[in-house]
Amino acid sequence: MTTYTPNPELDLVLERTVDVAPELVWKAWTTPELLKQWFAPKPWTTTACEIDLQPGGRFDTTMRSPEGDEYPSSGCILVVEEGSRLVFTSGLGPGFRPVIVEGGFPFTAVISMEPAGSGTKYIATAIHADASAKKSHEDMGFVEGWGMALDQLVEVAKSL
Repeated sequence: MTTYTPNPELDLVLERTVDVAPELVWKAWTTPELLKQWFAPKPWTTTACEIDLQPGGRFDTTMRSPEGDEYPSSGCILVVEEGSRLVFTSGLGPGFRPVIVEGGFPFTAVISMEPAGSGTKYIATAIHADASAKKSHEDMGFVEGWGMALDQLVEVAKSL
């Protein structure tokens, strides 16, 4: 995959350097039992996760709100570059089958990581089809929520 250049009118980006090694960030993103520990910003939880780590493979999660409501999300892995890049989308299901996203909007996530000293330069990009989907995702708290989840990822990775 070529390097993706975000479009500021359509995409949201969280970029940060964290003090854990890239291989631990990768492991936290690609091991379902680890992902369940950090993926939803607290007090939300991730109650289920299934990852088939290959292009066309499944990337499914279920989040639970503090009130107990569950929000399943099914997606498709597009790119796997071991230890450096994971790309998945909610606009396709396993096997690259197009899906209808009810009550939300499809987006594609590009998760990149690279060594930065003893830590990791981490970039999470959410790619949207149009400005209204970007705004909806932003209004849902993308920066705060994905930032909190990254902090939780770092905690989990440090415990490995």
